[in-house]
Amino acid sequence: MYSLFLPLTKKTVLKKIIISLVLCNLIGKGFGQEKETALDPVTVTGTLTEVNASKTGRNIFVLTGKDIAALPVRSIDELLRYIPGIEVQSRGAMGAQSDISMRGGTFQQVLVILDGLRLNDPNTGHFTGYIPVSPDEIDKIEVLKGPSAAIYGSDAVGGVINITTKAFAKNAKKQTGTAAQLSTGDFGLINGSFQHLYAGKTTVFQIAGVTNNADGQQERGITGYIHDHLLSASASKQAGNWNLGWRSSYDDRRFAAQNFYTSFVFDTARERVKTFWNQVSLVYRKNKDQFSVNAGFKNTEDNYKFSSLSPANSSFSNLFQLDAVYQHTVSTQTSLTGGVNYISRNINSNDRGQHTVNQVAGFGIIQQSITPHLSVNGSLRFDWTEVSGWVVVPQINLSYRLNKIQLRASAGSTFRNPDFTELYNSYNQPLVTSGSIGNPNLSPEKTFNYEAGADWFVYKHAKISLGVFQRFCNGLIDWAATPYAEMPRQSNLVPTGNYLLAKNVSQVTTSGAELDMQVMQPLANKQSLSATAGLLWLDAVSNNGPLTLYVSSAAKFLANFSVKYQTPFYGISVNGIYKVRTPQTGTAVLAPVTGNYFVMNIKADVSIIKNILTAFAEADNLFNTSYTDFLGTPMPGRWLQGGLSVTLR
Repeated sequence: MYSLFLPLTKKTVLKKIIISLVLCNLIGKGFGQEKETALDPVTVTGTLTEVNASKTGRNIFVLTGKDIAALPVRSIDELLRYIPGIEVQSRGAMGAQSDISMRGGTFQQVLVILDGLRLNDPNTGHFTGYIPVSPDEIDKIEVLKGPSAAIYGSDAVGGVINITTKAFAKNAKKQTGTAAQLSTGDFGLINGSFQHLYAGKTTVFQIAGVTNNADGQQERGITGYIHDHLLSASASKQAGNWNLGWRSSYDDRRFAAQNFYTSFVFDTARERVKTFWNQVSLVYRKNKDQFSVNAGFKNTEDNYKFSSLSPANSSFSNLFQLDAVYQHTVSTQTSLTGGVNYISRNINSNDRGQHTVNQVAGFGIIQQSITPHLSVNGSLRFDWTEVSGWVVVPQINLSYRLNKIQLRASAGSTFRNPDFTELYNSYNQPLVTSGSIGNPNLSPEKTFNYEAGADWFVYKHAKISLGVFQRFCNGLIDWAATPYAEMPRQSNLVPTGNYLLAKNVSQVTTSGAELDMQVMQPLANKQSLSATAGLLWLDAVSNNGPLTLYVSSAAKFLANFSVKYQTPFYGISVNGIYKVRTPQTGTAVLAPVTGNYFVMNIKADVSIIKNILTAFAEADNLFNTSYTDFLGTPMPGRWLQGGLSVTLR
């Protein structure tokens, strides 16, 4: 069994934790004895009702739009790499493709919510990182670590990433402004962005665009190029007790996809993914009641070409969803929430065929303050799909406040339905001689989870969170080598082929511990210092055979941090990631997955015209680390760049 605290010794880990706690305590002594509010924000992710994070019984990390603007990132998946507890496993730079993992879950076990609607693509979880909004549009990101399927349904196993944009934010700050940024750098880099925001008393309108382009470093027979273009528009209108919100966005990504999905040496793949996202929201608020209806439609077109000689796989997937939620505040101690969901997923593909899956669900939530110090919230969901049938999902969370210490505990079930790739990959091909084969007989993954933790509000500007968790997964879906004779469908296969069949292959127990630290310190003369850091230890054990590929790919130890020092005249930000994971042996042409790596980015900006014109310089992968997150997909080395940003208010 792999020890929870390997490869670091328990003594070393304990020493690092003690040093971190002492440092935060020393920093905190200069903050004064004010009430803790800055690091206990109001959140909706844990309960769907507005409540302080400390009362949810969950570990929730909140990042504001102001925080995001200071970070050296160009895409949202790059941004997520530096949030404590999130592991982003990338196949290419600037959002070419990234798998998101939380608490050792697979890339399909994290749910992304955009302005109240689920974003996960029905075709494959590899597209979860394609989030069709600009970082400039984001009001805040709430990251809930751990399960929440009792509220949100399938995929919310390892955690939930809830993104709220400025047009959909409640009580948006009144402001008007236009901003643009242009940068250039190594490997033919040309990036640009713009956004215009009008937020008045009753009306919010925002339009934004992003383009990220690079020739990329030389790979085997192809360059690691990326061309990513996004255009997004959103608006909301308040009229009395009613609020109407709307968003449309279009995201187009073309990139080199060499060895993204195979380990063949003759793989020179190219891929293009286009996402069209539309949503509308109607909210009624009066006194103690709120009723909301959200409708959304997402269309994703994926064109994948393995080599110049092979025909392209072309898939069109659609996601339609309709939600209705009612919230009632009974008293200052009690609130009730209930809702219904309808989801329709379909695909039309020359590889996977034509399929439609419908889903309906109902859920209820109760938020109750038992005493001024003790809060409890429980949720229960009934979920039905045409493929998987009925699933009942309960969860309960507890929170107890004792001075500056917040104790929390949670227990509940989750599930994940298979996506179209797992169900029907290569199902529609006339002849398949090798590769991954979908399985229409898959059952949903089911898990039971529990966790316990504590948040220490050191002072107003410093917070430390410590927690332990365990997840028992039954029927984990992964790809397993399967002989021709055991294939459930043989009509387009050959007896001599080598196949990987999607199966409910294993029962996995994942145990872990996490330590998060936040500092948000205003300094004299309009200066500020903000810092976040996260440490995550994981131990995954299979109860019936070796760990599957995607479970074993999760880092055994993950540390990430972000530090920002800002003055009225200049700013410096530094991000870093350190991973320890299971190595994978490479070949003469395929880059290996090493046992560990450390990557750091740094960005400096200088004000040329105060509050209007800023120059910046950035170095990604400062120490030129050679690393991969997946076998055969090397990430870029040191990448230097710089540019200008203009803001007009």
